[in-house]
Amino acid sequence: MAATPGGVDSRYAWMRLAASVALSTLGGVGLWSIVVALPAVQAEFGTLRAGASLPYTLTTIGFAIGGIAMGRAADRFGVMVPVIFGTVALAAGYVASAFAGSMGQFAVIYGVLVGLLGSCATFGPLVADTSLWFARQRGLAVSLCASGNYFAGAFWPPVFSHFIETVGWRQTHIGVGVFCLVTMLPLALVLRRPPPVQGAAAPVQGEGRNGHRGTFGLPPNALQALLMVAGISCCVAMAMPQVHIVAYCVDLGYGAARGAEMLSLMLACGVVSRLASGWILDRIGSRATLLLGATLQAVALSLFLPFDGLSSLYAISAVFGLFQGGIVPSYAIIVRESFPPREAGLRVGLVLSSTLVGMALGGWMSGAIFDATASYQMAVINGLAWNALTMVIAAWLLWRGRTGFQAPSTRSVWQS
Repeated sequence: MAATPGGVDSRYAWMRLAASVALSTLGGVGLWSIVVALPAVQAEFGTLRAGASLPYTLTTIGFAIGGIAMGRAADRFGVMVPVIFGTVALAAGYVASAFAGSMGQFAVIYGVLVGLLGSCATFGPLVADTSLWFARQRGLAVSLCASGNYFAGAFWPPVFSHFIETVGWRQTHIGVGVFCLVTMLPLALVLRRPPPVQGAAAPVQGEGRNGHRGTFGLPPNALQALLMVAGISCCVAMAMPQVHIVAYCVDLGYGAARGAEMLSLMLACGVVSRLASGWILDRIGSRATLLLGATLQAVALSLFLPFDGLSSLYAISAVFGLFQGGIVPSYAIIVRESFPPREAGLRVGLVLSSTLVGMALGGWMSGAIFDATASYQMAVINGLAWNALTMVIAAWLLWRGRTGFQAPSTRSVWQS
């Protein structure tokens, strides 16, 4: 398929992708700021570890629910509208959180303004929109866009850590809110063009929308649900180190700054992994990449059990980032291969939001397990058990595709 001016695979499509990555990086602050601020907020409000994890949990749950609504809005009005709305809500949330008088107020502000109405607009809707602008290198483009929240994880933790130590967490939140507003609104205007006209949608393999069989021999909504279960499970495991590495380093006596550096390293390596996974996706397919990523994540997570030295934790953080970056983009590509373009925002939003539910659940569970056992060892084991479920689902989808129920080609079936 030759690139057309302003169309699929065009120079404008790549410019649009660059703007989407920048927006996702800036807007992704909502998922990482509380991870770094957790020790300071916990100390000021005097809560236990599970209680201090509540703002993160509410934010990710809000992000998950909001991502579905924002994806649906992008399908109807174009992606620029939810991105602008989310930017304003995100900025308001950070300024308002600086004036919270209790952990409850802080958690609600984060959950509603930062998660439900703010950051969610800069992840799933942008990934879905990117999938509509590329055909030949869709795996690479989607993986690059999905790397935005990892760029955020690499950029924001050291920034937050520095300003919390120098001016305090309240002033830091005000500054971040203002910064996001003035940088993100101009970027959102780049997304004003509607996506290229898509070809007529064909039914999912073998059946119409009301049929009994879809891709992999499952009804379409059953496939959607199965992918959402896999997304929750893998991210329960993913949340343990990503949410608690800063607090873990404080407990071990290494300090919050060392933990923030490990989180930044983990997510910087995750960017490398996601970019590499895009190349892999375009060659071995989405289901094989999902299984590979889930298996490697289990290997990396298990390394936290025998090692807790400072140098070891830096190395394990890097390995964890390098091993699991291909999981989330794989879900987006599987959905894009299995459902029509007109449903991209909603369907991709559903499955990516499920991964945030997993992050919220995993973040809370790890904190609760720590409070009960005074150790993160059982939290790691819990994560490995959830990760095993994702591996089983990915292996089943791969086997099912190779035994006669292979997902239809994105380009040939949906003609996008």
